Amino acid sequence: MKLIVIFGPPAVGKMSVGAELASRTGLLLFHNHVAIEPALKLFPFGSLPFIRLVRTFMNQVFHEVAQSDSPGMIYTLLWNLSDERDKQYIDEVTSLFRSHGADVFYVELFSPLEVRLERNRSEERLREKPSKRDLEASEQRLLANERHRLNSDGDLFYPEQHWRIDNSEQSAQEAAEQVIRRFQMGRTENS
Repeated sequence: MKLIVIFGPPAVGKMSVGAELASRTGLLLFHNHVAIEPALKLFPFGSLPFIRLVRTFMNQVFHEVAQSDSPGMIYTLLWNLSDERDKQYIDEVTSLFRSHGADVFYVELFSPLEVRLERNRSEERLREKPSKRDLEASEQRLLANERHRLNSDGDLFYPEQHWRIDNSEQSAQEAAEQVIRRFQMGRTENS
């Protein structure tokens, strides 16, 4: 079993690379908006009920997958590398999967702001993430996140399992192929 954690700033391509990686490896894709979008229909973003609902759903999914006979999961998220609570949460998810024998890898995507602003309007993103369809609000949230440390300088806490990809001019397919090669991931019979 494998857990691939794909992180980076908003609109960098986490979901697109994750989807391509899932189609090539047979791993399940769990991008964070699978939990966020339903919770937004009930509670405001960032409110305590919203956070509890999203975390509860995510944690249940992680437990079910880790205990299953699945080949593993790709999890995408926005990770504030300066926030100890974010690292603690990733450590908990990592520990859960490792306790079930999974290999864990961290894929960091980065692209300049102008590339991400353009990707923020992509058809795939808007289709999969309804909360992003208000483009003005979505762009403001993207810009507000620039104050956080969402990319490393190659100094991630887990250097052996970390792969940093500048996907500014790469397709999701090319980035996924890099991940497959870097972590020597075989393709499943279904991929």
